[in-house]
Amino acid sequence: MSETLRCRAPAVATLQLDDAHTRVTRWDFEPGAETGWHRHGMAYVVVPVTDGTLLLELPGGATMTAELKAGVSYARVAGTEHNVVNAGAAPLAFVEIELKHLPG
Repeated sequence: MSETLRCRAPAVATLQLDDAHTRVTRWDFEPGAETGWHRHGMAYVVVPVTDGTLLLELPGGATMTAELKAGVSYARVAGTEHNVVNAGAAPLAFVEIELKHLPG
């Protein structure tokens, strides 16, 4: 029995600023697009540009969803691991601000 591999389009990362203190990246997702599995090496803040629904694939196979509201920011600690997928029917975008003085 063969397993079907899921193929998603990649989200588009646009680096906006990278200095001694912060790295700012805008992420744009078409419906179904993903970041790919990654671990955050720094604490970070996310500022949604659009409303949307994220599917978060977590270590061990767990998943959860997160609702984004444009302009409503949230923060996460260094060490967060996940794959982020646009689970909605419309494009979505957010700006991620990584804090270089808070590595993990």
